[in-house]
Amino acid sequence: MYTSETHIRVRYGETDQMGYLYYGNYALYYEVGRAEAIRTLGFTYRRLEEMGVMMPVAELHSRYFRPALYDDLITVKTVLKELSEGTKIQFHSELYNEAGELLNKGVTTLVFYDPKQKKTINMPPELYTRLAPFFSKDI
Repeated sequence: MYTSETHIRVRYGETDQMGYLYYGNYALYYEVGRAEAIRTLGFTYRRLEEMGVMMPVAELHSRYFRPALYDDLITVKTVLKELSEGTKIQFHSELYNEAGELLNKGVTTLVFYDPKQKKTINMPPELYTRLAPFFSKDI
């Protein structure tokens, strides 16, 4: 299992009239968590794009427990529970406030896609190699 954490402060423009993080912005927080999780591996989305690989979202689930409020410092925990050499990757996201209370859980499924061939492809070997050590007990 691979886990990464990053922090985001809720900005005023991301909130609704009640001062709550607008529900649609949780997906953006998941994306920041995913990008930073990959960056922590010494890899980036930019590198994937340079390799000719895109990662569109195929599915998104989100469950809300408590609101994130304006100016809260949110911890975005991003977890990869499984590693596959296939065409999909699934990121589990959990958002916590500064008191450690769980605010939200989400699961985002992305596919590896070659825009030139217009088809899904397997996970690039370079990314797989960076993730594999975290799953060595599971493989």
